[in-house]
Amino acid sequence: MQADDPIVNAIVSAAPAAAASSGGASPGAFPRTTDTLGRPLRDLRLSVIDQCNFRCGYCMPRESFGAGYAFMPSSERLSFAQLEKIARAFTSLGVEKIRITGGEPLLRRNLEALIERLAALTTVDGKPVEIALTTNGSLLAAKARALRDAGLSRVTVSLDALDDAVFRRMSDADVPVSRVLAGIEAAHAAGLAPVKVNAVIERGANDDQILPLVRHFRHSGVAVRFIEYMDVGGASFWSGDKVVPAARMRELIDEHYPLVLVGEPGHDATAIRCAHIDGAGEVGFIASVSHPFCGTCSRARVSADGKLYTCLFATQGTDLRPWLDDAAPVDTLAAAVRDRWTRRDDRYSERRAARPARAPGKTYPTVRMSLVGG
Repeated sequence: MQADDPIVNAIVSAAPAAAASSGGASPGAFPRTTDTLGRPLRDLRLSVIDQCNFRCGYCMPRESFGAGYAFMPSSERLSFAQLEKIARAFTSLGVEKIRITGGEPLLRRNLEALIERLAALTTVDGKPVEIALTTNGSLLAAKARALRDAGLSRVTVSLDALDDAVFRRMSDADVPVSRVLAGIEAAHAAGLAPVKVNAVIERGANDDQILPLVRHFRHSGVAVRFIEYMDVGGASFWSGDKVVPAARMRELIDEHYPLVLVGEPGHDATAIRCAHIDGAGEVGFIASVSHPFCGTCSRARVSADGKLYTCLFATQGTDLRPWLDDAAPVDTLAAAVRDRWTRRDDRYSERRAARPARAPGKTYPTVRMSLVGG
């Protein structure tokens, strides 16, 4: 990995400045809810279901999530009214964007009704809250227009391969890649913007799909983002040997489709954005293993059963159900969330990076990603 690689430089140089500036608010601005490291609460990942129709090895491997696995019964999932109440509490604390996640969120019945309720919310400074969705895309073609009409702003589709055989192996599901591609096209046609594609790259499994993915989405208006293989919830057999560093992915793409860095990274951006120099679109890199961005993380996660997690790699959550009774004011829920966030000190990825290079196995068991979203 070259020290002068623009991806590395952008991540390393941006993180300290962002972390240092995030603790305060500009004159006259709403005082931000910040944690022990000065990181503000700006983004909420709201899980609506813990089930999924895929069995991707890095998230829900079939050996752990087989036919007999006991998923959360529908009676234990938060109602739309409870999810809306949570969203109201978080927006009162400074959240500006809500991302609907799962599991596979499109498996939740009548999801459009929830999105319509959330899209009516505003931020503390009166702006509309941005509502986004992450999906595997298998059900998106039939729902994209209704989701957009309900108020969904943008969508991110997980797609780890273009080759159908590789895709089926990665997803471990009897779903053709053409169905996901149709969902992406439908989302784009419905006016969801931007449409992004996330690809988790695992060495020896789908690293040969990097160039095909870039090639396919050039000139399409869809941005592709490549994610380093992480030791998240279901990745019990994770190893550093399976990680393809973002800098190496960038070099590979550059050899065929030269890229240039786009502007400066956002205050809490997860992806480093690059553009094709011929104007064919964007490619992003999420280098959470080789260059963690814990210092600027502003994301909270609430699981489908109402637990607040302050890190994707958390082991325990804070149960919010005691404040979700109809009689409990939103303010009391917001106070509970603020209390937890102000004590937050999570830095899992940075601590993982301090371990010996290529040490096998996960650092410690983490909450399953299908419960809290990616």
